[in-house]
Amino acid sequence: MNSQNTYMRGVLLCLLATVSWGAMFPLMDSTLKHIDPFTFTCMRYAIAGAMFLVFLRVREGREGLRLKGERIGLAWLFGTAGFAGFQFLVFFGQDLIGERGALNASIMMATMPMMGFLVNWVLKKVVPPKVSLAFIAMSFVGTILVVSDGDIGSLIASPKEAGADALLLFAALCWVVYTSGASFFPTWSPIKYTAITTVLGLASATVITAVILAAGGVPVPTAGAVGSILPQLAYMSVVAGFVGVLGWNFGNRYLGPLNGVLFMDVVPITAFVISALTGVVPAGVQIVGASLTAAALVLNNLYLRRAAARAAAAPAPAATPVAGSAPASGSASGSGSAQAPAPVGSGTRS
Repeated sequence: MNSQNTYMRGVLLCLLATVSWGAMFPLMDSTLKHIDPFTFTCMRYAIAGAMFLVFLRVREGREGLRLKGERIGLAWLFGTAGFAGFQFLVFFGQDLIGERGALNASIMMATMPMMGFLVNWVLKKVVPPKVSLAFIAMSFVGTILVVSDGDIGSLIASPKEAGADALLLFAALCWVVYTSGASFFPTWSPIKYTAITTVLGLASATVITAVILAAGGVPVPTAGAVGSILPQLAYMSVVAGFVGVLGWNFGNRYLGPLNGVLFMDVVPITAFVISALTGVVPAGVQIVGASLTAAALVLNNLYLRRAAARAAAAPAPAATPVAGSAPASGSASGSGSAQAPAPVGSGTRS
């Protein structure tokens, strides 16, 4: 019963996170008409970052805020990738594309799990299985169909839009790098990693935004413009920024990353539904492309599960006896049993 409750809690939390993230892309369509993505990102994460710090202080006390002896430079690098690189590029790219920007941006989010294999390959020298490489290719074919509406030549004929789509893809890569960065801080809880990197990334985002505003790259938002996007700011900061991220972290803790990653498909589905309700209906080819990307994620997940199950069922190699030592109790008759390793990606359960 307890295990079932934990599983359902994880499902609900992951759904909460991914639905909140899917809704933010159509919401940004109206927001970007009043304010630039750079200033908005700084405002959003000034609020969410403060909430994360308070939550960290409540959960872990003063110890959670201590950074003496920690690799602050590395944390700053990952925070910059996540909260300046991803946030700036994804909404800037969406703004450049215009009406279809929300759909294109949301489907890019579904490529993140597959990109994770490539990032691990580069950062940790973990070579993806050949089958996973095939699913990565399948995922990107689906992405190309979405961004081109099935007309591959349009990507060459419209270099501006192709460049905007490339920004979205690079933004997704930035978030994968940020997410992978957590493994470099094994003693930090998910809350601490999120809070510290948010604050450090916000510092980079603020400096970059100040330079853009000073250079006249975007106009300084007026008080009226800021007032007009307060509802969107509240949603993006509190719901998608704070509640969504915490829901994702804890949901993956309950389900394990191999289960949690499947919920990334909810992001484009939510964005597609909301966009359709507001009059931006995805083309048939875009739906096919999104389905291909989703299928690649699900099929790769099933493949990894079977591989993990085979590894768990495989007998452990026989131990080499040390000269002069007595066999362990029961080993002489072969009655001792070896415990199989836990499946890869089983996650932490609580």
